[in-house]
Amino acid sequence: MRLSKNIIFMMIFVATYMILTLIYAWNTGNFEFLLYLFVTLLIMTGVIYAHRRIGFTDATLWLLAIWGFMHMAGGLVPVPASWPIEGEVRVLYSWWIIPDTFKYDNLVHAFGFGTTTWCCWQGLKTAAKTRRMRPSFGRLTLVVMASMGFSALNEIFEFIAVLTVPNTNVGGYVNTCWDLVYNMVGCLIAAIIIKITYKATH
Repeated sequence: MRLSKNIIFMMIFVATYMILTLIYAWNTGNFEFLLYLFVTLLIMTGVIYAHRRIGFTDATLWLLAIWGFMHMAGGLVPVPASWPIEGEVRVLYSWWIIPDTFKYDNLVHAFGFGTTTWCCWQGLKTAAKTRRMRPSFGRLTLVVMASMGFSALNEIFEFIAVLTVPNTNVGGYVNTCWDLVYNMVGCLIAAIIIKITYKATH
């Protein structure tokens, strides 16, 4: 399969931030993110496998690449002392974008699983062997629920990190529930965008 210049540039972008993450996490002894790096590589392998059969759009692949970057930056990039955070670990994931209301972590969850919903929609259309499938309420419910299943899997990976790596920045039960809430918010926003996009082009 011949790769477009756009995809080649995206692959360079992903490889760059993955290598920088590996170097930084190794040098700082951040074993939590070394685990996440391994999980991310597994997910990337799954995406490549799915792409060969589904043929994700370039925009979808870029959204997945940006999600990966947001995740890596979230756990490793420090924030200024003047920025409000939750907890004691001063990184992007702890940053309150809107104090006590909306965190960077919430943004990443909504963005990521909104993107996953879009992937599920493209997968459903491919399985049905039609690119012109109407996004009915039932079909959108199906892809939202599929994406929510992937979001639950993400929380399991975070739970594994808590059990295996000391002093993680994952958070407790309330944080997990908020993760699931913003996962759902992202999924629903993506479903609405799919519906609006379909109406605008048909």
